[in-house]
Amino acid sequence: MLAKGLVIMRFDVITLFPELFRILSDQGVTGRALTRGIADLHLWNPRDFTRDPHRTVDDRPYGGGPGMVMKVEPLRDAIAAAHEQAPGSRVAYLSPQGRPLDQSAMLEIAARPGWILLAGRYEGVDERLIETHVDEEWSIGDYVLSGGELPAMVVMDAVIRLLPGALGHADSARQDSHMDGLLDCPHYTRPERIEEGSVPPVLIGGDHAAIERWRLRQALGRTWLRRPDLLARRGLSAAEQALLDEFVLAHREGGAGREQEPRKS
Repeated sequence: MLAKGLVIMRFDVITLFPELFRILSDQGVTGRALTRGIADLHLWNPRDFTRDPHRTVDDRPYGGGPGMVMKVEPLRDAIAAAHEQAPGSRVAYLSPQGRPLDQSAMLEIAARPGWILLAGRYEGVDERLIETHVDEEWSIGDYVLSGGELPAMVVMDAVIRLLPGALGHADSARQDSHMDGLLDCPHYTRPERIEEGSVPPVLIGGDHAAIERWRLRQALGRTWLRRPDLLARRGLSAAEQALLDEFVLAHREGGAGREQEPRKS
């Protein structure tokens, strides 16, 4: 059990729509982690840092063009307020122009004690704020969303899963796709036999070493089929290559060898 008051990760999110983040605190793994104090979430609305009656946070872009740009002053003051409570946190702006995030990046993010996440809106954020107050820019993919709230929630969900005590089983995160540079293996649950098929016999045989070999073989094979680029970057040991060769041979002979136990190396 985590010691009371010991927070592993603090998130401060600067957003015009703080109510969107209720889903993180109300549901699932993230909700339990926040309730138990494994992670901490603080929301900052830039409108609370404006000085005009209309609480203006955006204005027209210099040089013309469509849309509006978020102003420096409210965002700068919101970041300063967050930094006052979390002086060790770095600032990350969620942006399509940012560094593409993958599982290794999530591990790096999880290694720090806290982050201030800036969720932009409209046509984006005044570049002067990015140049002077943002440490990193992150992207969750080569596409454009209406704002940075969903990317911020994606990052938080992925990172919280990695924190000690966040998941019910210590091995759950380790077995996720991409944790070892591979996609995840197939999973099955009861009943053993249904109209849609049967559970591979190796999984119910009780031989834990055989099960581990089967799972690795399937993970290697699934990665070869769906994301060969991951294999090229990762590299394989001799034992892993032998398991992959078995999978490829079975696949080319008419099936992925799902029901077969891999041979012992």
